[in-house]
Amino acid sequence: MTTPDTVGQNSENGADQVNPSVEVVDAVVDPKTLDRYECGTCGYIYEPAKGDDRSQIAAGTPFEELPQGWKCPVCNAPQNRFQNIGAVGAPSGFKENLKYGLGVNTLTPGQKNLLIFGGLALAFLFFLSLYGLQ
Repeated sequence: MTTPDTVGQNSENGADQVNPSVEVVDAVVDPKTLDRYECGTCGYIYEPAKGDDRSQIAAGTPFEELPQGWKCPVCNAPQNRFQNIGAVGAPSGFKENLKYGLGVNTLTPGQKNLLIFGGLALAFLFFLSLYGLQ
């Protein structure tokens, strides 16, 4: 059997060498891409990036992998009262609806705020500049 330490040592012609273009992908998931869940009773948001210190849930634990007995740390609601609200910074709304519209549906909430309030500020400056006309 060939291990990374013995690559090329077991064969005389080098046929067992590992392809250097193949990358080994770790199964580690970025906690910021995991979906957050909101308690329907009290509004508590379980964020996988933070975990739950009260129940000794480590940071990076997805909601689906929480123990069966885990309950909301604020109101003790069961897990079935939680609703998926998506990842941090992800486009808001249903994923089926992201393809509709003028491309605005794919913007994150922060980008939508910038677009809306930036447009309002520009409109305000435009109308304010009309006072300069004679």
